[in-house]
Amino acid sequence: MTEARAGSLANDAMIGILGGTFDPIHLGHLRPALDCLEALGLAQVRFIPLNVAVHRPQPHAPAALRLAMVEAAIAGQPGFLVDPRELARPGGSYTFDTLVSLRAEVGPSTPLCLLVGADAFSGFLDWYRPLEILRLAHLVVMRRPSSDSQLSADLQVLRARHGCQDHAELSRTPAGLILDQAVTQLEVSSTRVRELIRAGRSPRYLLPDAVISIIASADLYR
Repeated sequence: MTEARAGSLANDAMIGILGGTFDPIHLGHLRPALDCLEALGLAQVRFIPLNVAVHRPQPHAPAALRLAMVEAAIAGQPGFLVDPRELARPGGSYTFDTLVSLRAEVGPSTPLCLLVGADAFSGFLDWYRPLEILRLAHLVVMRRPSSDSQLSADLQVLRARHGCQDHAELSRTPAGLILDQAVTQLEVSSTRVRELIRAGRSPRYLLPDAVISIIASADLYR
């Protein structure tokens, strides 16, 4: 298992965090994560599969197989790590709890960058303890270059108060900033992949071949 290890990081190294069901993981997760790794100068991106979903349906694939798919998908990519801490924690998988655990592990001064999609960010104030999340990590909002998501008035105020324009600012403080980051977002979703497989069609070119092999061998999503 390629688990995250914080001990080898420099004190000022920034860590990216990408959570999700990864049911299955696909190129729409991987390419934006790579964009952020390179554009922001992150030391690593940790892929954290959730255990128990809170605001969405429960995953279709068992936790062990979702973890195996993430490991297979990121194998060989420097800076990509899988972090299974949510799978080891019972109960709902809350981002706040994960960040508290991570912050205790890496210390108070390491910048943590929570990578979220534009749609997820639009509902950020409905998350569990959102303002405390912002005190634990930066928010990096991954957007298509041409996207223009509608934000509530309260969220616009929050972004105006905490927004920054230069990714170098993220490295100078451990948490508390919101940055919009343009990424190469692909029109692919886990739901679409599952629908193709259920219909007997190939999901090739939407996710890594190594992930397709695991899906086939475990007869997932049929």
